[in-house]
Amino acid sequence: MKMVAPWTRFYSNSCCLCCHVRTGTILLGVWYLIINAVALLVLLSALADPDQYHFSSSELGGDLELVDDANTCIAIAISLLMILIRAVATYGAYKQHAAWVIPFFCYQIFDFALNTLVAVTVLVYPNPIQEYIRQLPPDFPYKDDIINDTAVLLPPYDDATVNGAAKEPPPPSVSA
Repeated sequence: MKMVAPWTRFYSNSCCLCCHVRTGTILLGVWYLIINAVALLVLLSALADPDQYHFSSSELGGDLELVDDANTCIAIAISLLMILIRAVATYGAYKQHAAWVIPFFCYQIFDFALNTLVAVTVLVYPNPIQEYIRQLPPDFPYKDDIINDTAVLLPPYDDATVNGAAKEPPPPSVSA
């Protein structure tokens, strides 16, 4: 029987789906490349046919322009940058150049931190977000589909009381 050091039992070269870390990184990179390629195609189609993704001011109830050429070009540039970062990470994992994965790793950390900040903001300040949603025009697209799960779900006061009087307190605890 071969003796194994106790710390080597906890060391593993596998990640989710029981893949090797290198294989998992390549699969994750290819997945992100596919997602960004689809997003890039949608953006390019929006640039080619702006009427397809254009909401008129009567639909929005104001002078808002959701999609214009400048915003679409910026989104295309960001999408191309993401494709480049993810392609470099995938190629770096394939060729076993760990330094090439660092830009992708830094982006993932930044993305996680930003999403955490947004989640905390939604939890801490739900009323301003609800107020913003209420101020949107009544015919704003998908306004009714926004899930209002930030409300505190407490029972009405009458249901919390029995016949108008407070419920009886629980029996006193007995020390052992």
